[in-house]
Amino acid sequence: MSPLDFLDDLTNPDLRFLPKALAVAMMSSIVCGVVGCYVVLRGMAFIGDAVAHAVFPGLAVAFVLSGNLIVGGTIAGVLTAVLIAVFSQGRRLKEDSVIGIFFVAAFALGVVIISRAPGYAGSLQQFLFGSIAGVPDRDLAVIAVTGLVVLTVLFLLHHGLVAVTLDRELARVLGLRVFLHDLVLYVLVTLAVVMSVQTIGNVLVLALLVAPAATARLLTDRLGVMMTLAPVVGVLGATVGLYVSWSWDLPVGGTIVLVLAAAFLLAWLAAPRHGVLAVMARAGSGLGRPEVRP
Repeated sequence: MSPLDFLDDLTNPDLRFLPKALAVAMMSSIVCGVVGCYVVLRGMAFIGDAVAHAVFPGLAVAFVLSGNLIVGGTIAGVLTAVLIAVFSQGRRLKEDSVIGIFFVAAFALGVVIISRAPGYAGSLQQFLFGSIAGVPDRDLAVIAVTGLVVLTVLFLLHHGLVAVTLDRELARVLGLRVFLHDLVLYVLVTLAVVMSVQTIGNVLVLALLVAPAATARLLTDRLGVMMTLAPVVGVLGATVGLYVSWSWDLPVGGTIVLVLAAAFLLAWLAAPRHGVLAVMARAGSGLGRPEVRP
């Protein structure tokens, strides 16, 4: 299928689910791209994975009760994020241990809950790998509003989140409430994940959160540019992935992730300053990698 044929299908009234799927994928990519910048810079990809699993019991309860999946996932994810933030403040256990316990328990709870629903196998596959073509119309508005809320909070707390992300001790010296910023970031990651679960599922959602930001990190040293490039990479990856999956009848979520992974590998190899080829070209020059600048 040519790109023009794909555009024709997008405007075909008999294929209303296709432009809706593209809209959901683009909105999720924009929000995950921006939030993912903080995740990548802070080295907290494991938290993103934990949150992706933590929303599962909320999704399962909402599904069993025929409620709104986004609301159910948000409640479960936010609750788990708060528990992780609270338990991680102690010095006895490291953050990764606390996260590991909570996300495994939450995911197991979700599996047990959804096993009680009719059509267990099909429902589980939908949650794990996404069902972008089956997103209800009412969820479009919910996803749009959720994305707007996330981006607004990030804009308002940007400087504090950057300070905590890059240097926690300096942030404390400056009088910032590190715990509060940690909690806000966990909640925003949760909302970004919930937005994206229906796009590519629980198993693959971490890629939408991390891959575009990691790709942008290789292409620039400036945080502002990185936060612009990451959603652009995400949107392009989602669009190309949807086009390829529609053309060749492939799973949408998996195809989008593979496109994003290919973009990351290309940047890793050929990025102007930080790509493997560029590093090899200036090997022995003694120049270090510059740090990210706001």
